Amino acid sequence: MTVRLPSPAAPLKIGTRGSPLALAQAHETRQRLGTAFDLPDAAFEIVVIKVQGDDRSMIAADRPLKEIGNKGLFTREIEDALLEGGIDIAVHSMKDMPTVQPDGLVLDTYLPREDVRDAFVSPRFKTIADLPAGATVGSSSLRRRAQLLHRRPDLNVAEFRGNVQTRLKKLGDGVADCTFLACAGLNRLNMTDVPATPVDPTDMLPAIAQGAIGIERRVSDTNTADLLAAIHDAPTGHRLAAERHFLFTLDGSCETPIAGLATLDGATLTLVGEVLRPDGSNAISGTRTGAIADGTAMGADLAQDLLKTAGPGFFDWH
Repeated sequence: MTVRLPSPAAPLKIGTRGSPLALAQAHETRQRLGTAFDLPDAAFEIVVIKVQGDDRSMIAADRPLKEIGNKGLFTREIEDALLEGGIDIAVHSMKDMPTVQPDGLVLDTYLPREDVRDAFVSPRFKTIADLPAGATVGSSSLRRRAQLLHRRPDLNVAEFRGNVQTRLKKLGDGVADCTFLACAGLNRLNMTDVPATPVDPTDMLPAIAQGAIGIERRVSDTNTADLLAAIHDAPTGHRLAAERHFLFTLDGSCETPIAGLATLDGATLTLVGEVLRPDGSNAISGTRTGAIADGTAMGADLAQDLLKTAGPGFFDWH
């Protein structure tokens, strides 16, 4: 079957949030599609859609996301536009994505994964170990908060929301002694001047799907499916299948401290997962290794094992 290519007269509409990082991801998607089919930039239209999570008039900067309701906070309006036909594809940071898509939509295309690590960012200190007792860490991530307090209960963690640029400005203004950002975001924004030190995943296991870009489309749009197949990165897809099934089985969201990372070695997949109490007082982790084809089953099995070990009430806030 011949793929119908977009053109300047009938461009493929790419939906995205409006932050600099989201736009960088949309531009990467456009560039990869353009290269795959030898198309000009004008064959694609980037459509910026404001989502609830970006609306500062509705969401106070110091209000934890868990109080607002995270599932779909950064995706709902974009997915509505996709379902209504206002856009043809949606480009997402995969760590923001719920594990279940709305009826009529499918998420089955992933770009090559960037650096999965967290970056420790501070103008004064190089590593977590360098922080003095009582230092203030700015972070809105429940995962990072719990992981940090598990290692260093002597630190203070302050709510620290906003895009990369906003958080760096807060850091420069002295609101906190340090913060954490995803290495992938810094790399995609070419922010080489930021005083950042990557944190080894053995010290801070990243968020599920961190560093990955996913492209969502309508299930019925087979022509777009054929277009996207040309830029899909299968290794990233295998890794995310295991990680996201782990998260799905835990019924996890940004409201619960969950971390996980799948890696590939030839035809072998290894999944490491972790659940933490929100206050960092306890952390439980485990590992599964097996064939790539068994990735989703390994994710489910590891999640069930950690849930059994954790027991009821493990994620409750006290």
